[in-house]
Amino acid sequence: MLSRSHTSRAAERGTSLVEVLVTLVILAFGLLGVAALQTKIGVAEMESYQRAQALLALSQITERMNANPTQAASYVTAGTVGTGDAQPADCTAIAPGPNRDLCEWSNGLKGASEQHSGANVGAMTGARGCITQLQAPNPALGVCTAGVYQVAVAWQGLVPTVTPALACGAGSYGAPDSNRRVIASTVTVPTTSCY
Repeated sequence: MLSRSHTSRAAERGTSLVEVLVTLVILAFGLLGVAALQTKIGVAEMESYQRAQALLALSQITERMNANPTQAASYVTAGTVGTGDAQPADCTAIAPGPNRDLCEWSNGLKGASEQHSGANVGAMTGARGCITQLQAPNPALGVCTAGVYQVAVAWQGLVPTVTPALACGAGSYGAPDSNRRVIASTVTVPTTSCY
């Protein structure tokens, strides 16, 4: 009988070591899961920050268009404004109006409002803006249609998603176009001469 109890104690010691190893393996998988979750949270936070910056840029130019309804058609851009355009860094030499507003919007999209080590960091990655005319204003009596414009802001997201239907910034962020993010707003400028 004495020998049996001695053998069972040795087996118990080995069982304890196996239990500790199993616990360590479970703990390691749990920590890996927490690390992966933390990475996803960081990506989601950056995506959210970029979307908030895009909304600010979008509201900035739509407010300027609404404040200058008689020249709304002058805000329409042939290409994109922002990253990669030829707008100057200093807009003070441009007369107030649509051209200056577009220059300042371009600098805002390039992140010029905040700098770190001489680099612009105050905006989304690769931010671009587009303004297109959806409907021309027609102040003729009997017709009297308002001018309708679409303002869009595009930027590069961190992870691929569904490709946006809007064309602003298409092809600017590599292929496939699933890293491109776009938000848009419609600006309606009434024709006051009809009333």
